[in-house]
Amino acid sequence: MKLPPDFSFSQNNLQDFLECPRRFELRYLLRQPWPAIQSQPVVEHEQHLRRGEIFHQMVQQHQIGLPVDKIGAQAYDQTLLGWWEDYLGSMPQPLPEHRLVEHTLQSAHSGYRFIAKFDLIAIQPGEKMIIVDWKTSRRKPPRAILSQRIQTRLYPFLLWKCSGAFDQAISYSPEQIEMIYWFTADPLSPERFKYSQKQAERDGEYLLELVQQVEHHTQTYFPLTSQEQRCSLCVYRSLCNRGITAGNIDDEIDEEVDDDRLDIAFDQIGETEF
Repeated sequence: MKLPPDFSFSQNNLQDFLECPRRFELRYLLRQPWPAIQSQPVVEHEQHLRRGEIFHQMVQQHQIGLPVDKIGAQAYDQTLLGWWEDYLGSMPQPLPEHRLVEHTLQSAHSGYRFIAKFDLIAIQPGEKMIIVDWKTSRRKPPRAILSQRIQTRLYPFLLWKCSGAFDQAISYSPEQIEMIYWFTADPLSPERFKYSQKQAERDGEYLLELVQQVEHHTQTYFPLTSQEQRCSLCVYRSLCNRGITAGNIDDEIDEEVDDDRLDIAFDQIGETEF
């Protein structure tokens, strides 16, 4: 099965491919409906995802300058209110005043299309560009794991590739880019990743190699993951004969609202193509 001609590679579909090529095929190529719940208990899982969605909306509203008291009124329970108060008290500072909120970037790299939706890009023209991503996962992953996530490699790379679109008179180097993860699970300890020319070169090669692996599998087959412990938290597990019982919500690494899963209407949000 060939990739659609307009297929875009994102952090979500590439992370899925890394974790299980078969899941990538089922989800993005075959568009297979989800036959199973992801984890137990279902209500708690859904509530957590809903809180994460509302929290991101609240932060977005704050970053574009809406009144704090009106935004806070959306916190419908103590957990969400606690996240909001932690955010107000410990958001990354200082950030440049020029900010792009919920902004999408897309660019071609070696003939392949890459796309990413950024929670926040803060720009000091000619000096620095800072990516901030708000995370509502139940636990903060170790830095070593975060550093290898597709998001950590794709987002600064794509921002660097697209940086000329913001002001063609300014040329940004990778060293002027930083990515910050802020966690509701550990608001006082955000993780910061400084970018560099060497890392950008590595990431460009890595992303190209990864999408070429995807293309190779379209000509052969998409294998199941060898790490079967992941299958208990996969909605396709019954299709792959990897069990019918959902895993426990406490075993999930990242329960973020998934942008690909929400079918974002990209024409309705800020977007830059380069």
